[in-house]
Amino acid sequence: MFSEKETPVIALVADLIFASRIRAAASAAGVGAATVHRGADLEKRAREHRPRLILLDLDARGTDVPALIGTLKSDPVLKSVPVVAFGAHIETEALRTASAAGADRVLARSAFVRLLPELLLGAVDPDSGS
Repeated sequence: MFSEKETPVIALVADLIFASRIRAAASAAGVGAATVHRGADLEKRAREHRPRLILLDLDARGTDVPALIGTLKSDPVLKSVPVVAFGAHIETEALRTASAAGADRVLARSAFVRLLPELLLGAVDPDSGS
């Protein structure tokens, strides 16, 4: 799926429309991206591909996102990968819990959408030319 040199962004997202939005933004930024709908799939792909950025939708059904953050941040290979969690601005407890679990950045969905190009560009390795 990804070349060995490529360092993708991997995103756990709640719905297909938002997944396509993330992939389109990543493509425009010249960044490889994969979207998944289950936490277990994200863990597996992250270990296989060592991404430069992990995006987590707090609305992802069937996934305990704070527990997933804890797992990612305790993994010796993945702990240095930035994790950005995002969710509805009215879900203040979920946002707070993600932060307490160790997410590097926690954003309301509207801020996430606005900052997505910047976040993706930060995942580009300046030495790789990508």
